[in-house]
Amino acid sequence: MRTPVGDAYDVIVVGLGPGGEFAANKLAGAGLSVLAVDKHLAGGECPYYGCVPSKLMMRGATAVVEARHAPGVSGECDVRPDWKAVARRVARGTHGWDDTASVERLQERGATVLHGEARLTGARSVEVDGTPYSASRAVLLATGTSPAAPPIDGLADTPFWTNRDIVKVTDLPRTMAVVGAGPIGCELAQAFARFGVDVTLLEAGERILAKEEPEVSALMADVLRRDGMTVRSGVGISRVTHRDDGFVLTVDGEEVRAERLLVAAGRDTGLPAIGLESVGIDTEDRTFVDVDDHLRVRDDDGATVEGLWALGDVVGKGLFTHVAKYQAAVVIRQLLGEEGPAADYSAVPRVTFTYPEVGAVGLTEAQAREAGHDVRVGVVDIKDSSRGDLHGEGNDGLVKLVATGDRLLGGTSVGPMGGEVLAMLTTAVHAGVPVSVLKSMIYAYPTWHGVVRQALSALGGTAPQRDAPSPLG
Repeated sequence: MRTPVGDAYDVIVVGLGPGGEFAANKLAGAGLSVLAVDKHLAGGECPYYGCVPSKLMMRGATAVVEARHAPGVSGECDVRPDWKAVARRVARGTHGWDDTASVERLQERGATVLHGEARLTGARSVEVDGTPYSASRAVLLATGTSPAAPPIDGLADTPFWTNRDIVKVTDLPRTMAVVGAGPIGCELAQAFARFGVDVTLLEAGERILAKEEPEVSALMADVLRRDGMTVRSGVGISRVTHRDDGFVLTVDGEEVRAERLLVAAGRDTGLPAIGLESVGIDTEDRTFVDVDDHLRVRDDDGATVEGLWALGDVVGKGLFTHVAKYQAAVVIRQLLGEEGPAADYSAVPRVTFTYPEVGAVGLTEAQAREAGHDVRVGVVDIKDSSRGDLHGEGNDGLVKLVATGDRLLGGTSVGPMGGEVLAMLTTAVHAGVPVSVLKSMIYAYPTWHGVVRQALSALGGTAPQRDAPSPLG
């Protein structure tokens, strides 16, 4: 480990979310002197407010509904859901929103850790709460995002929840409105609804989960409504007020009332606070930091800023933990002088952890057509598979493949194991596995991934066949 000289380090990492923390640990472990800075919790959004707590919440909600499916598959079952049990698991899983363990891991590797507000003062220099520090090799920006709130009249003056608030809830409200039906909104809304909260999900866009295929939006809207939720898309919210008995939202001229309000309508990169103007970058009309395929920051003229890298949410290549860590690996190789490929985003997987799970990779049908491809599409309802029959209630889902010629451009897997089935589609898109090769494979029976074979059959314009005769029909 190299010892920093005064306030000078080899590398300064600003932001300790999954990507920044990963980079700081690896670089310090390789012997570089590293200053690791975060204004909040080392580890970032994922372990404290995102991936970890939300999946713990969804696991509890899914177990409740699976128990309710018992009469149809295994006999009577007495279900008495208790949110406090979920809240206890969330508190344990997030270490009580205490980053001591993450900080100690960094320190054990030799990194210096500071909690404070960091701001660039040049390509290789920063200030942390006014104290200057410099880096001989690089500054790495991994500042992430924070919850954004839409400019709705009155909203800012109310005690609405974001994902950072709702994961700490120990007592459920009777009613809740959710503004925003992207992955965060849908996951949290479904978790609360399955524990008996009367949820109204409101989306300004034409459909929920708008980045996914239209078939997915329709399927998930139906699932959420069966969970007891009110789902409204294409709505306009003109005003929000709050008083002792809760919130009042003016939605298309009508009042929607709820005890609590969750706002899950996007993320804010907070670029003006980073100090990018010190390296020739105007943030007034910019949402993300521009980088090349090695994550080196580019200024407003497109020139690489020597000694400055950025990764994670702030570069806008996919606001996911796995993308940030993937990008961190690209940067680490450069700083350690190791060989390796540039960043490639042609097969970025994404999963919405509702039940059913929604997994997708590559291009959607609309994106493929907009790109000028001669598109072939294959879609199969997973209920039309032997595994779907065997699973019974709770078997909502589909597989949709988008191809051109013998090449798979994208795929969507929705179902009880949608995120796991996605792995084979991600491999196929990333590695360019020909459709003809995928068709020639042996698929284990009876599996959810076997539905992919049926979707491949549908790509050829023929009626997809079951993976084997169903014992149930």
